[in-house]
Amino acid sequence: MTELIELTPLQLLLSLALIAAAIALSAWFRLGLEGSLAIATGRTIVQLLVVGYLLTIVFSIRNPFLVLAVIAVMIGIATVVARNRISQKIPRLIPIVGGALSISTLLTLVYVNFAVIRPETWYEPQYVIPLAGILLGNAMSGAAIAGERFVSSLNNHRLDIETHLSLGATPNQAIASYRREAVGSGLIPTLNAMTVVGVVTLPGIITGQLLSGVSPINAAAYQMLIMFMLAFVTLAATVLVIQGIYSQAFNRAAQLLHH
Repeated sequence: MTELIELTPLQLLLSLALIAAAIALSAWFRLGLEGSLAIATGRTIVQLLVVGYLLTIVFSIRNPFLVLAVIAVMIGIATVVARNRISQKIPRLIPIVGGALSISTLLTLVYVNFAVIRPETWYEPQYVIPLAGILLGNAMSGAAIAGERFVSSLNNHRLDIETHLSLGATPNQAIASYRREAVGSGLIPTLNAMTVVGVVTLPGIITGQLLSGVSPINAAAYQMLIMFMLAFVTLAATVLVIQGIYSQAFNRAAQLLHH
């Protein structure tokens, strides 16, 4: 197997030609995306360079507290992003989302680290940090989609929910179908990815391993592990977020609150 070719600064500059072509294409068709593409490109360069240098330090030091600190920062950022997409009006949504992402991600990470991969040290940065990033990214997206859908359903179907309540239904019964739809919507991207993985798409993890010279069978095995992890963490995060929002949606008299 050949080793992964290391990209030089010149090669990275040449890769920017793709962005230049995209900007030119946007200008040609007057799409108005030139500024967005330029800003996104600048952020991508800065963020990945910063992350690259920080991870180089973390990987070299191999300190468990430093690894946990990196994961804590990632959870904090993911929490704020997901909360902002769901709603900024629901009280105590930050701890709800943060708790859901933390529990689902750490539970999955601990199980995979100790029961499946079993590295020499539990805090091995090259395993723990990338896996945490993959898990958090998908849990955040699933929770944000599901939470936004659930809040929208509560607001748009207020009359239906209140009618069910007036007829004797419990809050849990009145919102059961909306909760089910919300959780399902949050899981759709993961289910779609699992359906076409290896047939239509080659995800980043398997592509990266193939480029680095790993055996295709071993790369496929790791991708299976990743997909199983993502299915669990996304479902767990969405269920916890929806349950947390539900707990804030009704008062003690079982009346639907405005959000």
